[in-house]
This record gives sequence, structure tokens and C-alpha cells, in this order.
Amino acid sequence: METPAPATVRILAVCTGNICRSPVAERLLQAGLDQVLPGGFKVRSAGTRAMVGDPIQPLSAEIITAYGGNALHFAARQLTPGILRDTDLVLTMSTAHRGEVLKLDPSLLKRTFTIREFARMLEVLEERGDQQRPGRTRREAGTPSSYPDKSYPDNKQLWRDLPTRAASVRHLALAADPKDNDVVDPYRRSADYYSRMEDELAPAIQTILRYARVNAVAGEPATRGH
Repeated sequence: METPAPATVRILAVCTGNICRSPVAERLLQAGLDQVLPGGFKVRSAGTRAMVGDPIQPLSAEIITAYGGNALHFAARQLTPGILRDTDLVLTMSTAHRGEVLKLDPSLLKRTFTIREFARMLEVLEERGDQQRPGRTRREAGTPSSYPDKSYPDNKQLWRDLPTRAASVRHLALAADPKDNDVVDPYRRSADYYSRMEDELAPAIQTILRYARVNAVAGEPATRGH
């Protein structure tokens, strides 16, 4: 007997060239989320002015490898409305990128965040005790949801609902400086800028992965029985 595969949560990371910042987010989020629920997440990336076909920049590739991700078999691609279609969550590397995403698809207004802002929102949700536990309802957690009277039926629905819950605490997660919403662009700059990119991006990725682990809805990847 075969257990149904979990419904896939689709996440898109966006930067400018799609060779420095968003590939790091893509590969490290994918590696971590695969451990949470194999087959449950598909993370991809694209650039607003992509260096189409180019591989990941070497220093970004080193960061990916250092954190246990896979930097191979990558080709930069241009952000298009087609790529945005059916995306559950868009994580951009800057506020400007968020604006460009919304120009292409205004319907994603409530599903598009800078990655650092989104991570701060998740931290607020964690502090408020907004966690998906067996038998715990969204009403008990005190946050808006499409499922106010019961636990989420699956991981897909939890993540479809997550942007709304995150946005509900945006006022509690404002950056002291608007620049703190952005990840520095290291392209054609020294190694110090890649280190700064890592320092800004890695904690946000780790926060998202921690939230995914703590709030994982029970589910199994497709397996074939005997």
C-alpha cells in the first residue's frame, strides 16, 4: 500500500542576478526543509535582472557548502509571472525586490516578504506561543487562521496560512532601520561583502527552518509498502 505524498509547499527566493543571494536562500532552505518533511517543500529562486544561465558565484557556493547544502547543477533564471504562479510564499532579498515581484503579480501582496522581515515575524509568532502542536487549535494560539476551530489538516495548509499569521504581527517586528530588511548585494565586491551577506541571511534562514521543525504537521513522504 502506498502512502500519499505530502502536498508540496512552493517557496520562491528572489534577488537581482540570481547568482549570489537567492541561490543561498534556495539551497539552504531546501536542504533544511527536506529534513523536516521530505517531499513536502519545493524551494526555487529567480532574479529580477538575472544573469540567465550562470552558475552560483564561487563565494556564495562556498557558503552553501559550509552549511551542508548543494551548490551544484544551478543555472540562474529570470523572474516571470509564470514562475510566480502557484507560489505559496515569496521571500525577497530586499524591499526593492518585493516591489518588483508585486509589479509582476499584485495578487501576491500578502504572500511576499523580505526574508529578514519574515524571519522576525516568525520570531514574534514563536514568542507569542503560536505553534502547531497535536490537538492545538489556531484559536487557542490567538492568531487569525482559515482553520480557527481545529488543527491544520496538513503541512500545505499550515504554510498557506502562515503569511496571514505572520503579517498580523508585522507591527511587532518592524526593523529599527529599514536597511535591516535587506540582505546586502555582494556581486562584484570583496569577500567581506559575502561575509556580511552570510551574517544577514543565515540567521533568517535558520529562523525559518526552526519554525518549520517546531510546527511540522504530521505527515509521511510517499513510500511503497509490501
